[in-house]
Amino acid sequence: MINNQNFISLKQVSINNGFWSYYIKLIKDVMIPYQWEALNDRVPDAEPSHVIKNFKIAAGEIQGEFAGMVFQDSDLYKWLEAVSYSLIAYPDAELEKTADEVIELIAKVQQSDGYLNTYFTIKEPDKKWTNLRDCHELYCAGHLIEAAVAYYEATGKKKLLDVACRFADHIDSVFGSEPHKKKGYPGHEEIELALIKLYRLTKEEKYLNLSKYFIDERGKRPLYFEIEAKERGNTNFFDLWNKLGPKYFQVHLPVREQTTAEGHAVRAVYLYSGMADVALETGDKSLVNACKRLWDNLTKKRMYVTGSIGSMSIGESLTFDYDLPNDTNYSETCASVGLVFFAHRMLQIDPDRQYSDVMERALYNTVISGMSLDGKKFFYVNPLEVWPEACEKNKVKSHVKYTRQPWFGCACCPPNIARLLTSLGKYIYFKKDKEVFVHLYVDSELKEEISENQVSIRQSTQYPWDERIDIEVDCEKETEFTLSLRIPGWCKEAKIKVNNEEIDLNSVTVKGYTKINRIWKHDKVEVYFSMPVMRIKANPNVREDEGKVAIQRGPIVYCLEEIDNGKNLNNIVLPTDSKFEIKTDKDLNNVCVIETVAFREKYENWNDELYKSDVKVSYEKTRIRFVPYFVWANRIPGEMEVWVREK
Repeated sequence: MINNQNFISLKQVSINNGFWSYYIKLIKDVMIPYQWEALNDRVPDAEPSHVIKNFKIAAGEIQGEFAGMVFQDSDLYKWLEAVSYSLIAYPDAELEKTADEVIELIAKVQQSDGYLNTYFTIKEPDKKWTNLRDCHELYCAGHLIEAAVAYYEATGKKKLLDVACRFADHIDSVFGSEPHKKKGYPGHEEIELALIKLYRLTKEEKYLNLSKYFIDERGKRPLYFEIEAKERGNTNFFDLWNKLGPKYFQVHLPVREQTTAEGHAVRAVYLYSGMADVALETGDKSLVNACKRLWDNLTKKRMYVTGSIGSMSIGESLTFDYDLPNDTNYSETCASVGLVFFAHRMLQIDPDRQYSDVMERALYNTVISGMSLDGKKFFYVNPLEVWPEACEKNKVKSHVKYTRQPWFGCACCPPNIARLLTSLGKYIYFKKDKEVFVHLYVDSELKEEISENQVSIRQSTQYPWDERIDIEVDCEKETEFTLSLRIPGWCKEAKIKVNNEEIDLNSVTVKGYTKINRIWKHDKVEVYFSMPVMRIKANPNVREDEGKVAIQRGPIVYCLEEIDNGKNLNNIVLPTDSKFEIKTDKDLNNVCVIETVAFREKYENWNDELYKSDVKVSYEKTRIRFVPYFVWANRIPGEMEVWVREK
């Protein structure tokens, strides 16, 4: 069993200045209030949420019909989870009062047996637990549990936790291996992660066992989804089973036999995160091995350079190895959030740089691309190439937007971003026995107890723009422990000094972490990561990127935008000997942009012909400007591309 003392509490970490402090304050000051207005249908020109209205109807406070998606409840639970994490960093009496009032409303909706779901309470009370495949009951329950655990940890208040425990107890009475119970599992995985959080807080073994049951049962024959469909007369809420089959739901095989990442991308990484959680708690090596196989396939053959996953719009799905189109890809923001969850859990099992590198890639690129710099507009889909006219007129690309939206009818992504970033402190550090790992370089401070002594580890840095991180270690008494610092995979030249004495990295680096073991008291560590502009090439099997390069500096992937470089970005060709110049753009929140000289293809005798053989091509020098991928579409709408032709 795991030692819970290894987990870093959010109350132990403060994010002080630098890159991420902007986003955490933005969520506190803008996103949380804005999303509250959206949940109450008070955002002009935005799709209505219906969430608060649904809860009031289910509680008997107002009359009306259920509206929105079948999983609409989860938007409120994710908002509450983000509120909880924000309250830890920024206590706010008014926000807490609003949260308490919402929790009272949620409690009023809960039925006498513990069941809680506004859709089935209002619309189909006689069909509870009859369509696990489509109707997201367990998914919503999972988000309620996660919110309850977070709110208790933030405030010490048990009202929502008691609601969640009653619901979890009800679910435990319905599902399981016992003869009188249903042999089902969720169509959209989520509850597996939540039950582990509830178990770690309450120490109730039944929650661990229930999470393990949902994972172990998945994919067994006969498939439960087929059994329940037959029992309800083969009616479908959504038609995804007939279109995409068992792989879409990750039930094509038992989880320990799965070797490729399949189906709906968010569901997949939530499942893998739950598998890793259960493996961590039980020591199940077969689950660990399955997680590692799935991780390898997902990140080495099915992930975009921006840390996004899920290339097909139909079903928001993964497809096959190296199928990574840029202009039609889906890359749901939630999928990258889930990839961060999976990476973080794999780091707890096996502290290896491959996991923290991907976690960083997703965070700095796709996750924060999912919201605008002012925190009021959002991307659901994260393409790597955009041609606005095609998005408007070619229905194959209609899911791709070239401007962020104020809200969505299916609004899972904005609150998912908020709950991840407000809990970022949990992802920076990890403690294992007498070893502290630094996974992410963030201006922050960790306060931890090691060998019964209080230890403070403070990072000061402007990373990812600056190459230097200063770390101060202060102990109330001399304390021996290992400080393990990640050397990013993208970094080809790193230096680390302790009290001005340089460390021999080759002799103390294991799985990408430099392990500095010493007796610490008041010590300074200087970390330097060289950040030249890099040209990234894709595996030759990625057909769309053949002959192209992506530009990356540090963990940041860059792109071209029409506003800086004119129309027809596809005509720009980057010479192999280009010299790059790095500048700071104050209008884009002080990000580093990259400028260089390139060529633009010119066709001198094309006229009005559609096809031609005797074409004269010339190359005109032009100065081009790359901006970080995550800031694209914050100015005038236009074309965008990540992969650039190379000459």
